[in-house]
Amino acid sequence: MLNRPGKSIRERLAKLETHLNNENPLLLDVVSRFKKLDTVAYKMGLLDTSESYATTIPWWPLVSILGTFSAGKSSFINNFLGDKLQLTGNQAVDDKFTVITYSSSKDNRVLPGIALNSDPRFPFYQMSDEIEKVASGEGRRIDAYLQMKTSHSDKLSGKIFIDSPGFDADEQRNAILRLTDHIVDLSDLVLVFFDARHPEPGAMHDTLDHLVGNTINRSDSEKFLYILNQIDTAAQEDNPEAVVAAWQRALAAKGLTAGRFYSIYNKDVAVPIEDEAVRQRFENKCDIDKAAIFERIHQVEIERSYRIVGALQTIAGDIENQVVPAVKDAMKKWMRMVLTIDVVAIALFVLVLFVLGQWFDSWSLFSYDFINANITSSLKLGLTLAAFAVVHFSARTFSARYIAKQIVTKIKIDKNLAGEHREGKILAGNIRQAFLKNTQVLRSIFRPVPVGWSMRSKRLLAQVTADACEFIQGMNDRYTKPSGDTAQMEDVAQGADVETLTAVKTEAG
Repeated sequence: MLNRPGKSIRERLAKLETHLNNENPLLLDVVSRFKKLDTVAYKMGLLDTSESYATTIPWWPLVSILGTFSAGKSSFINNFLGDKLQLTGNQAVDDKFTVITYSSSKDNRVLPGIALNSDPRFPFYQMSDEIEKVASGEGRRIDAYLQMKTSHSDKLSGKIFIDSPGFDADEQRNAILRLTDHIVDLSDLVLVFFDARHPEPGAMHDTLDHLVGNTINRSDSEKFLYILNQIDTAAQEDNPEAVVAAWQRALAAKGLTAGRFYSIYNKDVAVPIEDEAVRQRFENKCDIDKAAIFERIHQVEIERSYRIVGALQTIAGDIENQVVPAVKDAMKKWMRMVLTIDVVAIALFVLVLFVLGQWFDSWSLFSYDFINANITSSLKLGLTLAAFAVVHFSARTFSARYIAKQIVTKIKIDKNLAGEHREGKILAGNIRQAFLKNTQVLRSIFRPVPVGWSMRSKRLLAQVTADACEFIQGMNDRYTKPSGDTAQMEDVAQGADVETLTAVKTEAG
C-alpha cells in the first residue's frame, strides 16, 4: 500500500485521461505507461506517492513569448491570432504573465491568476508556492503575477500561448525570473523578442545574458527563436542592414548562431518606407521570416506528442542507466565510510579499554569471564556493545547525509536532463531520496542492490521502452507517408486545415 499513488494524484491522472480521450486519443495509452514507471519509482524512492511522472511534463503544446518591454510581443500575438486580445503600446502594458487559451465562446474573457494556480491542467499549477520561495508574502498576491485570457481564434485550438511581462522591468524581478525559467523549461517553442528601435544592443548586457547566454547551451536550444521586431524603423537609416548586423553580432557574442535569428515588423502600424526598393526588400524579408515562425508554431502540437512519448524512453533509460548506477555508487561510498568510522571507533574502544585496564584491573581486556560471567562483567560488556551500536548507527546517519549532499551537488552540475532544473531532481526522480531509502535503520550496509530494483523492474522498463517505440511508429504512420499514397492522407495530424488538405490532395491527384 505504501507504494501506491495517493488519492490526489489518481484524480489528476483521471482528469488527464478524460482530456486526452476528447482531444488526443493517440496519447491516451501513454498515460498508462507513465503509471508503470511510477510503480518502479515509488518502490525505489524516486517519487513520493503524491507525484507521478505524467504530471512532471506538460501535455498541452506550449508557446511562450519572452523579451524586453515594448518589443512588440503583444502585437505579434494579436497579429497571429487575428484577434485584438492583448493591449499594445510603447509602455510596459503587459505587466503579468498571460496564459492565452482557446474558448468556444466568441467573447474574450480575462480570468484571475488563481484560475491557473489552482488548476493542475495548466503550467502554473501551485505557482504561488514557488513565488513564495523567492519573495516572502508574494505568493498570496498570485493575481499580481498571472492572468488567463481566452480567445475564439482557431489558431489557438490545441495549444497554449504565454505572453510574458517586459523582461527588463525592475519591479518583482526575482519572481518574474523564476516564472520565466519555469515556462521556458515547459515550453515547446520559445519566441524571444528584441526591439530594433534600441540601437545599442550592447547596453542590454544583462537581458541578453539571461535570454540568450543562459539558454544557448541547453539540450533543447533548438526550440528558441530570436526575433528582432519592428525592423521597419531601420528603413530610414543610410545602411538599414547595419542595424540587423549589430544585433546579430550581439547575439553571436553570446553564442547564438544566425540560423535562428529573424527580423520582422507589423505592417499595419509600420513606419512609411518611401523608397520602393527598400520597402519591397523589407516586406519580402518580413514575409519570409513570419512564415517560418508561424510554421514552427503550427508544428508544436506534433512536436509535443513526440516529446511526451520521448519522455517515456528518457525516464526509463535514465532510471536504469543513470539512477541505479548513481545510487549503487552512493551506497558503496556509504558502506566504505561507515566501515571506516566503525574501524576507527573499535580502535578507540580498544585503546580506551586498554588504558582503563592499566588503571583498573576490573576493566582489563582480559578480565571478562564469558563462562562464569557475573552481573558486573555482563554489564560492562553490555555498555561497551551499546556504546559501539550508538557510534555505528550515528556513523550510518552521518555518512548517509554527507553522501546525499554530494549527490545533490552533482545534480546541480549535471542539470541539463530534459530541462529539469529543480535542486536535487532530474526528470527520472529524486536520486538523493532514493539513496536515503537504502540507508534506513534495518537496511544492511552490505546489500548491493538498491531498494525496489529487481529483474521485474528491469523487465517493466524494457516493456515501457518497447511500447514507446511502437507509439512513435504509430505517430510516424499518422504524420508521414513516404510512399505518397493519398488514400492515407486522412491520417494527417489532428486539427489539420481541411482546405489545405483538400488542396494538397487535388494537387497530388
